Amino acid sequence: MKASLAPILLGGMALTMVPIAGAQSASMSLPKTVDAGTAFSIQTAGNGKGSVYIVGPAQALKEDVTLGQTISIAAGSLYNAGRYLVVLTAGSSTDKKLLDVTPAKAIDNLSFFAKPSRLPVARHNGISGTVYTFDAYHNLVTRPTAVTFELTNPAGAVQQRSATTKWGRAWITMDSTEKEGNDKFVAEADGVSSARIIEQVPGDPCSLKMNAKLSGQHLEVTTDPVRDCSGNAVPDGTIVTFTENYNGTQSTVDVPLKRGIARVEMPAHAGATISVASGVVLGNEIHCE
Repeated sequence: MKASLAPILLGGMALTMVPIAGAQSASMSLPKTVDAGTAFSIQTAGNGKGSVYIVGPAQALKEDVTLGQTISIAAGSLYNAGRYLVVLTAGSSTDKKLLDVTPAKAIDNLSFFAKPSRLPVARHNGISGTVYTFDAYHNLVTRPTAVTFELTNPAGAVQQRSATTKWGRAWITMDSTEKEGNDKFVAEADGVSSARIIEQVPGDPCSLKMNAKLSGQHLEVTTDPVRDCSGNAVPDGTIVTFTENYNGTQSTVDVPLKRGIARVEMPAHAGATISVASGVVLGNEIHCE
């Protein structure tokens, strides 16, 4: 319906009334989603001056604007992932929008947890590795990402496992290798890597063998070098137990390994039997004649 432009007589003068357009409300348009740290723009509409407020997780920004202009939000301004409230105010007019800031797509850092830091060799699934993926702004990158885990022992033997992150986390288990020493455990995702050191120590003695020779009224009993089932020398200080059974009596001597060997002197009784053990591992027996 068109407004009437009929003239009105006022003091003998004819005036024509022209309708005035209603005041335009302030409004804005912006993306629904941006990556953390990414630059973006907010387009405003209306007349006059106003302010834009952006409020979200641990962040708040304010930009003054002349309505009808575009506000440029610089790269790195919004870096915490989460949901933000964007409010444009101009006089009594207000416009509100929601903005989701998502983690950046590029992975910048890995939090890598490797357990344990020390364990015996040849333990099935004895080592676990867990990775969390983060962007440059310390937001957890939740998109599925392939992670490669690699365990290398001092002899150069390599184990490798792969996993895909779920909600920013990937987890695997590995066997400890058969060679004692410091293994290098590396996790890598999108060209970003993190390394840990796993110390692998010899396992329990695997076999025991001893020999004896007469020395006066005693037997000098000596073990062969004591090794675990992978051939690693069992560490000095490991206890080896020698037991002599004679005429219904039993005598026991505990001896620590020294330079990989245990040595003891025991009475040389004719008819005695001498046995050797370390933990649950039994060795050979010697019968005295």
